Amino acid sequence: MGANAPDVILARTPWSTVILLGALTAFPPLSLDLYLPSLPAIAKGFGVAAGAPQTTVASFMLGMAVGQLFYGPASDRIGRKPAVLVGVVIYVAASVACALAGSLELLIAARFVEALGGCAGAVVGRAMVRDRFGPTETARMLSLMMLIMGMAPILAPIVGGYILAAWGWRACFWALTGFGVVMLLAITWRMRESRSEATLAQARAEHPLRAYLEVLRHRRILGYALCSAFNGATFFTYLAGAPGLIIDHYGVSPSNFGWVFGINAAALIGASQVNRHVLRRITPDQVLVRASWSSSILAGLMALCALTGLDGFWIIMPLLFAMMGSYGFMQGNTMAGALNADPTRSGTISALLGAAGFAAGGLGSTLSAAFADGTPRPLTVIMFAAQLCSAMALRALALPRRAQA
Repeated sequence: MGANAPDVILARTPWSTVILLGALTAFPPLSLDLYLPSLPAIAKGFGVAAGAPQTTVASFMLGMAVGQLFYGPASDRIGRKPAVLVGVVIYVAASVACALAGSLELLIAARFVEALGGCAGAVVGRAMVRDRFGPTETARMLSLMMLIMGMAPILAPIVGGYILAAWGWRACFWALTGFGVVMLLAITWRMRESRSEATLAQARAEHPLRAYLEVLRHRRILGYALCSAFNGATFFTYLAGAPGLIIDHYGVSPSNFGWVFGINAAALIGASQVNRHVLRRITPDQVLVRASWSSSILAGLMALCALTGLDGFWIIMPLLFAMMGSYGFMQGNTMAGALNADPTRSGTISALLGAAGFAAGGLGSTLSAAFADGTPRPLTVIMFAAQLCSAMALRALALPRRAQA
């Protein structure tokens, strides 16, 4: 199927395609979450302040934001498979550099390059879905891929904790190296090129910068991008603040951190699968209307509880669980809406939404760290502000009037 793939619901799920593309989109969460339990050990190993290794998270997110802007147009021009192969080779080399880093500064730099390579899988995986499927089925396939991608936030911190205990923090990066090598082999032998001739013709006819300008001029694409980015900021703000909130504030032991973190990540998987079935009855835009305002209310309630001192573990964590579920409803549908608005620039659009999400997430996590006071207040207020902006962008820019009812 090409850029104008018909909007039909598939009778059978193409599981081999889903698994491969889902694994491609799992590069970012796996690379972030596997080594989260190792941050204190990294600080101790390099003899730096306890919070200093968090800069490796920020450098990775910056690399993700920058790199995606390159791979999107490149995959439209040279093809999906060559673009992702280049990215994974860079990822493997940088992961080796992370494992061998002799200082925190070198680790920060290597993490940036690692993200520059790993982001290729996320961009290309999303674009390939739109290459193959029609509008509604694109949203369903993206939700199904989150079943694969969503396992990373659940399993990675747990596995990372065991790797840390057995072999030390450097072994986490050797594990990421192994994942990259396996994916390199799978891409080489199993991936088929999916870019359409229409996409190639469009890419050859315009400079990549012009492609971005044209996409940004499209009101609906801009609306979906902002909606996705601000909703993603809630996720990444929580991701960066989770160790401090769960371990330091609530006193959960590092060995049990992965289990608490994984329960919240399970909300993402569950919501994405509910979304896949809901899309058999209503449109992606209708799902977005309901999910955006529901999650805004939840985020506001969570912030209110934190600000008024009702910030106990059994109050904040259930609300966080529900908030993580919003990510499962929002991301697949916003991506599908944007990709369907201009299928001939699907690589560029995928890159724009991905880069915007990581940029917004980096800003949210930076603000949360800057205003940290040992309570859930900064984190919850930033998450509420981000989610409210997401809902407003959706209503003001992305949705046609009839979808807002």
